[in-house]
Amino acid sequence: MKVEIWSDVMCPFCYIGKRRFENALAQFENKDEVEIVWRSFQLNPTLQTDPSKNTIEHLAESKGWDMDYTRKTTDYVVNMAKELGLNYDFEKAIVANSFKAHRLLHLAKQNQVQNECEEKLFEAYFIHGKNIDDNDALLELGLSLGIDLDSILDMLSSDAFASDVESDIYQAQQIGVQGVPFFVFDNKYAISGAQQSETFLAALYKAKQS
Repeated sequence: MKVEIWSDVMCPFCYIGKRRFENALAQFENKDEVEIVWRSFQLNPTLQTDPSKNTIEHLAESKGWDMDYTRKTTDYVVNMAKELGLNYDFEKAIVANSFKAHRLLHLAKQNQVQNECEEKLFEAYFIHGKNIDDNDALLELGLSLGIDLDSILDMLSSDAFASDVESDIYQAQQIGVQGVPFFVFDNKYAISGAQQSETFLAALYKAKQS
């Protein structure tokens, strides 16, 4: 069975959805037969990377909210993540365009470590406050996954895998994806959003039986 997941590494609900899906997969008796493919999506393709600004400040500016209201709003997401053992820190999260990170994900897929790369990118962005548009940060992350140094440097110094990212985004548009995370089970069933683990588990069994 193949499960395709459209996601953006700067989407807080995508990391939550990943963890809830993994909790469901752990209960699935045929989990070893499930192939997970991460597909690229950008919530804000025109976002300009700005290391001087954190996500809280950017959100307040873009929504026209004051800082107190913005923090209260993000606290809801922080608490949701905390229930899954994820310690989000929006005060540290750097405003960054995710396109280059998605290109790294496609390189990681070529090296059979895409799922691990997705996890590390989420962790870098939401927990450690790393700039996911920074070459040095992505190089360090790629090396930690065992990807060849030259392969990473080649990707960072070119537009390699840009067409793969664009193809994923186009495919999302074709199937009507309005937001992420978006899960497709064996090209048969789709689930939108960071649903509860029980919903994902039911979809796994449904796809297996059909």
